Amino acid sequence: MKECKSLEEVRTEIDKIDEQIIEFMAKRNAYIHQAVQFKQSVDEVKAQDRVDEVIQRVRKKALELGMSPNMVTDLFTRMIDEMVEFEIAEFRDRGAL
Repeated sequence: MKECKSLEEVRTEIDKIDEQIIEFMAKRNAYIHQAVQFKQSVDEVKAQDRVDEVIQRVRKKALELGMSPNMVTDLFTRMIDEMVEFEIAEFRDRGAL
């Protein structure tokens, strides 16, 4: 991690990271688009077992990195919920329901 010399420099670095976070979320979303084509039912779209697995994995990683597992859980839960809703809509649009 870069050692910043001013608050402005810290904020610039945070802004760069925010951009990367959004780019990674967009990449994740692109894979969600791919995943829906392999699913045959709304239950497969919702995939609660997979959601639980992801949440446990990111909570563990948060703890390893000294972050709040609750914050990470909240962020991932929100992101996954939104992506699942999108997946369901895409699933319906292709006439699978």
